[in-house]
Amino acid sequence: MNAQPFFLDHLWLIPLFPLATAAVMLFCGRRLSNNIVSWLCSGSVFLSFIFSVGAFFQLIAKPSGERIATKVLFEWIPAGTYHLLDGRIAKFIADWGFQIDPLSCVMILIVTGVGFLIHIYSTGYMAHEGGYYRFFGYLNLFMFSMLMLVLANNLLLLFVGWEGVGTCSYLLIGFYFHKKSASDAGKKAFIVNRVGDAGFLLGIFLTSALLGTIRFVEIGPALAAGGFAIGDPRITAIALLFFVGATGKSAQIPLYVWLPDAMEGPTPVSALIHAATMVTAGVYMVTRTNAIYQLSPKAMGVVALTGAVTALFAASMGVVQNDIKKVLAYSTVSQLGYMFLACGVGAFTAGIFHLMTHAFFKGLLFLAAGSVIHAVSGEQDMRKMGALSTKIPVTYWTMLIAALAIAGIFPFAGFISKDLILGKAYEKDALLWAIGYFTAGMTAFYMFRLIFMTFHGASRVDHEVEHPIHESPKSMLVPLVILAVLSVVGGWLSWPEIFGGNSHFIHFLSTVVAVPHEARMEPVKGPSSAHGELFLMMLSEGLVILGILFAWLLYVKRTDLPNKIAHSFGGFYRLVYNKYYVDQLYDALFVNRAKDLGLALGAFDRRVIDGVGVNGAGWLARAISKLSMWWDTWIVDGSVRLGARIVWIFSYPVRLIQDGLVQSYMLLIVIGLIGFFGYYLYMAHHAIH
Repeated sequence: MNAQPFFLDHLWLIPLFPLATAAVMLFCGRRLSNNIVSWLCSGSVFLSFIFSVGAFFQLIAKPSGERIATKVLFEWIPAGTYHLLDGRIAKFIADWGFQIDPLSCVMILIVTGVGFLIHIYSTGYMAHEGGYYRFFGYLNLFMFSMLMLVLANNLLLLFVGWEGVGTCSYLLIGFYFHKKSASDAGKKAFIVNRVGDAGFLLGIFLTSALLGTIRFVEIGPALAAGGFAIGDPRITAIALLFFVGATGKSAQIPLYVWLPDAMEGPTPVSALIHAATMVTAGVYMVTRTNAIYQLSPKAMGVVALTGAVTALFAASMGVVQNDIKKVLAYSTVSQLGYMFLACGVGAFTAGIFHLMTHAFFKGLLFLAAGSVIHAVSGEQDMRKMGALSTKIPVTYWTMLIAALAIAGIFPFAGFISKDLILGKAYEKDALLWAIGYFTAGMTAFYMFRLIFMTFHGASRVDHEVEHPIHESPKSMLVPLVILAVLSVVGGWLSWPEIFGGNSHFIHFLSTVVAVPHEARMEPVKGPSSAHGELFLMMLSEGLVILGILFAWLLYVKRTDLPNKIAHSFGGFYRLVYNKYYVDQLYDALFVNRAKDLGLALGAFDRRVIDGVGVNGAGWLARAISKLSMWWDTWIVDGSVRLGARIVWIFSYPVRLIQDGLVQSYMLLIVIGLIGFFGYYLYMAHHAIH
């Protein structure tokens, strides 16, 4: 067998570089200067990016059907043989191994490329913050975990990276641990994700028990060999359990509630979590296991419907938020819904394509928001901004490009990936398309509401921070410009065929979407002609433009209207503004009930465990001790004293003669001899007579 090319044979170095610098930071980073920390941590991620680019070029040099390479370092968990659910015997082996194919190749390029830009940005944004080395240590540990997740060649090793990004999100969201809101947000993210992770872990166990393998390259053949019918309930159970994990990690209903609160972390953390790492893990995992989902139309229906409803639900909350980062947070939840909508209708490659373009424009939106916050001395309320376009022009123009991209304006990146998803949704179900269609209009509205409130109109900036407003340093602006370019041209990697393109990106990923046997997918319906596709694009573009114009009317032309509209809607506006009271509902149903259970268990512990068990045992020991003392005092000691008194009485005469005087003893001897001889004479006389 021929040896792999260098980069494909050294895949393990890609996650190793950031892990090494993370270890340096966390063990001895306190002794290093900020410049050394910046060079080490950013440089290690850049090395990972270089190796990822090298692996990409060596991968595409292979024939289309052979674009896969694996590198197994060692057998991690060889657990022996076991019986499958159908009675067959299998051998469980989990490798510590890496796999690269078109899907993982795209992911490592996104993670390392966007991650490197966020590292550069962070050197400026965090320059005056405490714990600089600790921040970069956590950031690089996050990069390592995500790279492990996307390069793992089996489900169990993927789960290691999956848990790693969850742990790092806790550390980074709660980075400002002196703030209660930040520490609470970190704990919330950690706990909510554990709920999803429980489902994912059960899915891994069931996969192993049913298919006899957890290696990705073996799942498809195992499904084909098992002869599973479409809709097999066991396959559906695995798919739904996996999706439970995905809803937690990628913030879908009902486990989305942690993501908006994650804004308590530093802005670069928000950009990394939302754009390049953690929240994309669920979409990646569903796409990676697409062979399982294609056997379960019910599970795919759940994925599609959950994604569509989440997209609309989150967009409605983004419309009324005033915190600039919270708007972007709900936007992320909504865009992730689009990605799951794509996966649910069978357009897995379209979902990953939107994941890539989203990484560009959402990373840019968060970093630009951080630049705005930096300019206005930490203010995040858009009601206290306005008229910033001329004061921070680079930030303004780059953020405007990102807003155009996420809104879906032609020919920006978001237009191509979003309309590809909507087209596939229409072919599958008109209702799903309608939900995605109206969500697109809402997205355009709330994004340009953000643009107009932040950069246009009259200045509402507090006087004490108005004069120091200035543009961010170059270390923060250069990543903005690069991401702005990618937000424009990123979608061109799969230029639609209707416009003369070849959809290169989609074709590149097509080999990872395996259909084990014929007629696996249901037939599509709807207009498949070029005219029908163009009509849907124009319909979507028209609604997007209307959304932008409506935002301009409310927040530039007639600034009095928003309050009037909010007042006219009354209770419904308050419902949406308060995020449908979902957090309060979860508190009432789960958090407070868990507290009540804790209090009840505490009372049980005090009254039963401590009161009856521990304290009862102590009381019994004391009672036995007192009884023993009583017995010893009154019975044993009393008996001893009584015996002593009897002995004293009977020994009294003896003690009278035992006075220690020699003459007394001589007298007693003489008396004894007289008595002895007298008794002897008496007995002799008696014997004679």
